[in-house]
Amino acid sequence: MSNEFTEIDGRPRQSSATSLQSGDATSSPQPSATLAGLKEKLADDVTAARDTIKEGADTAVEKVKEVVSDQANFAARQVGGVATALEKVGAELEASDQPEVGRYAKQIGQSVQGFATQMKDKDIGEIAAMAEEFGRKQPLAFLGIAALAGLTASRFLTASAKRAPTQATRRTPPATPREPSATGGYTNG
Repeated sequence: MSNEFTEIDGRPRQSSATSLQSGDATSSPQPSATLAGLKEKLADDVTAARDTIKEGADTAVEKVKEVVSDQANFAARQVGGVATALEKVGAELEASDQPEVGRYAKQIGQSVQGFATQMKDKDIGEIAAMAEEFGRKQPLAFLGIAALAGLTASRFLTASAKRAPTQATRRTPPATPREPSATGGYTNG
């Protein structure tokens, strides 16, 4: 059997096996060399892709940590504001007719202020552990904070109610005077 094939134009063509055996310089490269090259190129591409993904993931993790840190610092400032408010309420209550409640409120405010100071520049895991520890060490502080928050809201609402009514809430007199009717009621004139 011959290793020759006929092309469309009628000229004989050698098979790949024949051309590889004959060492023809114009023949296609050996399959094993091409396969090894492809494997190497694929391995390089996979490594490059893996490195790119890792760099992107590292960048994303750093960005998330930065945002969480910013949020933790914001939360620390907010908690510090609540602590300051508790201390002010405590001082007002001490000056009024409830000095014991005021003293407790100030102490709770100082404890919360210390917690807020410790929160700054901590990651979220550390803050959660600190909050858990604060709750264990001072369980009444959480109850006190809730009670004082209610008291503060009550005082705010009471102070808001004492303000002069706005134009929309004032009653306007009727446009026409009301006169007594013959049946004992009033008519709208």
